[in-house]
Amino acid sequence: MAAAANSTSLESAPRIFRLVAECSRSRARAGELRLPHGPVATPVFMPVGTQATMKGITAEQLDALGCRICLGNTYHLGLRPDSGGFQMVSLVSLSEVTEEGVRFHSPYDGDETLLSPERSVEIQNALGSDIIMQLDDVVSSTVTGPRVEEAMYRSIRWLDRCIAAHQRPDKQNLFAIIQGGLDADLRATCLEEMTKRDVPGFAIGGLSGGESKGQFWRMVALSTSRLPKDKPRYLMGVGYATDLVVCVALGCDMFDCVFPTRTARFGSALVPTGNLQLKKKHFQKDFRPIDPECSCLTCQKHSRAFLHALLHSNNTAALHHLTVHNIAYQLQLMGAVRASIVEKRFPDFVRDFMGTMYGDPTLCPNWATEALASVGITLS
Repeated sequence: MAAAANSTSLESAPRIFRLVAECSRSRARAGELRLPHGPVATPVFMPVGTQATMKGITAEQLDALGCRICLGNTYHLGLRPDSGGFQMVSLVSLSEVTEEGVRFHSPYDGDETLLSPERSVEIQNALGSDIIMQLDDVVSSTVTGPRVEEAMYRSIRWLDRCIAAHQRPDKQNLFAIIQGGLDADLRATCLEEMTKRDVPGFAIGGLSGGESKGQFWRMVALSTSRLPKDKPRYLMGVGYATDLVVCVALGCDMFDCVFPTRTARFGSALVPTGNLQLKKKHFQKDFRPIDPECSCLTCQKHSRAFLHALLHSNNTAALHHLTVHNIAYQLQLMGAVRASIVEKRFPDFVRDFMGTMYGDPTLCPNWATEALASVGITLS
């Protein structure tokens, strides 16, 4: 069992979350993150810019869309100065985990580098981001057995090392990352131990890695039920629209995923009914915007037919236009979710959303129906 971090390093943990409204039926809540670079309304979707910039869109365009926060990656930015844990899964063939840290072979030049908890925090302190993440020992959500327990306890020990190494607690907010895989007892133990540390926020890690949706939502619900109400809850690696709406109902405040930008690069546009595969022939003479209700520049200026033609001419402008739209879709969705919570109509919003997405709320996936029912929202 990891020992609690010494109290002197924790007493100054800032309170960065302001609760604005709560759903009286579910766990959904609207809030505000009070960060050094400015306030961020929650629930919030955070686009991912692995190397401190987004593919296919400029920082100015992100700002114009209303994006107030996005992600970078400690490992890649530390190797190529342009958080670490997730790369232990995505780059598993290039890494080795020990108590000291994670030893990687660079995918760029093959050089070996050690990312320890202390080095991870050092890089993030130098980057100056408003939120920094502990280095955690993360294994794929489909892994079972003693490795899951080992990773969970190591993540607790590494959290204490990150707290001790953090040089700018007054300016940068260190989040813990809950681990434990799909084992409810291990995850509960991790929650109990990590919430003893007075860090500014908590992330729910180790999910969205191939497990069933039933397993996924139950681990999310377990985590939110035991996390402090006065601190932000960040569900890592989640970006599908249905998942976002359900997990807001389960009590999550923050989300990130490469999905909206990655799917744009394959010619897929996100819409309230799912997605449009704009390379398909039937869009060749479709002169409507992607979404008539969307306020983004892509929808204001370009038709589906135009984007179809760009995609078939391998014009990279198509990927840019779709990236702008897909990020706008995510941000507008979260804005609508937040407004419904503030206006005390979130359960009705969920039913309308599911009805539009699936044609009828009763056609919603079983896992989502079960998850929503667990917090008092019925779709029929």
